[in-house]
Amino acid sequence: MILSKTSEYALKILSFMATEDYPQYTAHLLYEKLSIPRRYGSRLMTDLAKSGFIKSHRGRNGGYVFAKKLEDIYLSDIIDSIEGFENFDKCLIGLYQCDLDNPCPLHEIWAETKQKVIDTLSQTSLADLQHTNIEDL
Repeated sequence: MILSKTSEYALKILSFMATEDYPQYTAHLLYEKLSIPRRYGSRLMTDLAKSGFIKSHRGRNGGYVFAKKLEDIYLSDIIDSIEGFENFDKCLIGLYQCDLDNPCPLHEIWAETKQKVIDTLSQTSLADLQHTNIEDL
């Protein structure tokens, strides 16, 4: 499974916010600490806010804070809001005709692994990451 760059950045941002202790997180801080291009990050922060994960405070002392409790934000929710789980249904080796009727050699192996990944993402909240160092992610 390969996540889109947007999902990677979204997970990186929200994981950073969950594991680092700041009263609020400025866009500049997030882009600089996480090496995210400013334009890309700006659009992503808007999407994360629209999805209800974060909210912004405008003004000189503005920044971002969580809009929900960390216990209520699961990694699967983040990925689903950014790109959906359609990429999980694609063939692992890129064959377009791989399906239940015409499986590729890795189809069954991937199906089992894919379900484990989805289960893990669905059971892991940002609160579960709170005591994890961002460099370990």
